[in-house]
Amino acid sequence: MEVLQYLEMQEINPVLIQEVEKFRQMYSVDEKVRHRIVQPVMPFYGKEILEMGIAALLQKENLLLTGSKATGKNVLAENLAWIFGRPSYNISFHVNTGSAELIGTDTFEDNQVKLRKGSIYQCAEYGGFGILDEINMAKNDAVSVLHATLDYRRSIDVPGYDKIDLHEATRFIGTMNYGYAGTKELNEALVSRFLVIDMPEQTEDTLEKIFATTFPDGKKEAMEQFIGLFLDLQMKAENGEISTKSLDLRGILAAIRTVRQGLSPASAIRMGVINKCFDTFEKEIVEDVVMTRIPEEWKADDVFA
Repeated sequence: MEVLQYLEMQEINPVLIQEVEKFRQMYSVDEKVRHRIVQPVMPFYGKEILEMGIAALLQKENLLLTGSKATGKNVLAENLAWIFGRPSYNISFHVNTGSAELIGTDTFEDNQVKLRKGSIYQCAEYGGFGILDEINMAKNDAVSVLHATLDYRRSIDVPGYDKIDLHEATRFIGTMNYGYAGTKELNEALVSRFLVIDMPEQTEDTLEKIFATTFPDGKKEAMEQFIGLFLDLQMKAENGEISTKSLDLRGILAAIRTVRQGLSPASAIRMGVINKCFDTFEKEIVEDVVMTRIPEEWKADDVFA
């Protein structure tokens, strides 16, 4: 699917589409990083959210995508990088991610010390879109790099080397989940460097589009049951009856792919959903929800035409 076709299908404001086209024409992509421009496996569906993201990025703003699990934060980030035609750099934050991984480290090459450039450095140099995954897990050393990179100066001081100014096309998109182990509150200084989009939960309409795109050969009745299963689990998670472990859209989609290989839907959904619960009581609740949607006797040809 072409970018223009995708945006028109989503009924994006024509003015925004024109500005995106201008952006793509204005900023070329170095051949060294062209392979980083990747069309997402899954399109993002949601006109209002897309327009908010596009408008912010056109104005040189950085985005922070917040919200509960399975709301499509990473899918949106990947789609925005593709829409703007920019190389993407996925930077996952964890307890060991520090300034060396982001900016770079010294390495010995050709009898001299050189800088082996980190992901943030390369993103800044080539005008990439940096996807800062689980940014609320970043430790202080990494946060100090982000403060300098994301503010109005748009430059990075590399100790022992030189200052690098961010390419005009460089943007950063952060994602964060609440309540995961190892996460913490972002400080105000860091949040102020972003425009924030609070991602809405999946609806029946968006799920129908996702399933229709992912499984065009799926039987309508079966796909409706898988969509209903996700919505049932989402409601139980909202009400505090279960955790979000089984609320896994990727898991459901992966399970359906194994059905295409001939696995029974009941076994597939056990791998993709039920077995992600490690509490016995919670697993029983999830099993009951699954049983109301996915009959044990279903076979692969009940799901795919």
